[in-house]
Amino acid sequence: MANPVKVAIDVRRIRDFGVGTYIRNLLKALGDLDTGHHFDLICIDEDKSQFAALPENFRTIVHNRRDSSRLDHLELPRVLFGLRPNVTHIPFHRVPLLIRRPFVVTIHDLSSLLYDEASGLLHQAHIFRLKKGLERAERIIAVSGATQRDIVNLLPESANRVRLIYNAPDPKFADHGLPSDARAAGPDAINRERHRILERYQIRDPFLLYAGSIRPQKNIPRLIEAFAVVKGQLENHPVYKDLRLIIIGDEISKHPNVRRAVMQSRVENSVRFLGFIPFETLRIFHELAVAFVFPSLYEGFGLPPLEAMLSGTPVVASAVSSLPEVVGGAAMLVNPENVFDIARGIEEVLTKPELRQELIEKGLKQAAKFSWARTAREVADLYEEVAQASR
Repeated sequence: MANPVKVAIDVRRIRDFGVGTYIRNLLKALGDLDTGHHFDLICIDEDKSQFAALPENFRTIVHNRRDSSRLDHLELPRVLFGLRPNVTHIPFHRVPLLIRRPFVVTIHDLSSLLYDEASGLLHQAHIFRLKKGLERAERIIAVSGATQRDIVNLLPESANRVRLIYNAPDPKFADHGLPSDARAAGPDAINRERHRILERYQIRDPFLLYAGSIRPQKNIPRLIEAFAVVKGQLENHPVYKDLRLIIIGDEISKHPNVRRAVMQSRVENSVRFLGFIPFETLRIFHELAVAFVFPSLYEGFGLPPLEAMLSGTPVVASAVSSLPEVVGGAAMLVNPENVFDIARGIEEVLTKPELRQELIEKGLKQAAKFSWARTAREVADLYEEVAQASR
């Protein structure tokens, strides 16, 4: 493009579990593209250091108001008025009502409406805000075909403004080397370091892994019940008789229904909740898990299964929402509403070596189909399209 584009991107959710992954990898890939565009990154003060490695055409603009604040409907537009970007990118569904056009918004899913904890007038207010943001957006990025359909069903008149641009797994999951703080050396260094990390968290092989949030749609109580069924089926198995389930994400104290599921299933000694852990530790857990289990009821894209595939771990995932589209034929698909079908999928992946190896090989190929370089190129093209149309 003849004229460089000035883009403002709201990056205040850089620390979020899924949206943060999107922001981090998109920015790095945009930086690698060398488009010649100028990027103003609107962030909170404590996150400025996260953007230090980006090229000189990226600068940080401190704005400490959270996007959940009602005052942000006024304050973010005020910041943008001073910056005067050619296009603004809101990489999350919270669009300030008074934001100046033109802007692009990324919709990861519609779980904020489908699984809204609010009801009555507050729920209606959430719907109003989302619809207003979509109605005024020049372009809407949908991260999967399933999310694209959800958006069009919610707002049919948006159909010609929605662009399908896939996410991609964090490429760091493909790095199977030593952690940066590794102490071991020699030919068996990687394995020793991996198991040193397990010892640090007092975890023993073998274990199933879930990584993600513990929101209602993630279906964690059924995962725990299915794990209890598998434990019973494999109680005399030479390899899996001491099988464990590791859940990485939110703290269990925030989710009493999950705690009840553990107690009622009588697997208190076999289920561990680790909360949030450093990335390199998370990567090691992915590599060491005997299977990654993701029985979500609803996903806009579903990064965690792809990240597990990139780690060389077989995946059991739901046969609903965007997941079949994203995992292709590279995962064991199960009915997430049926505890016994989830258990069947887990048991088959663990006890059928040929199936297990097939899923690992297919998973690596499937994860490789998604690329942040391609995502960034398509997003940059969209910025140019919007900026050119508004000139």
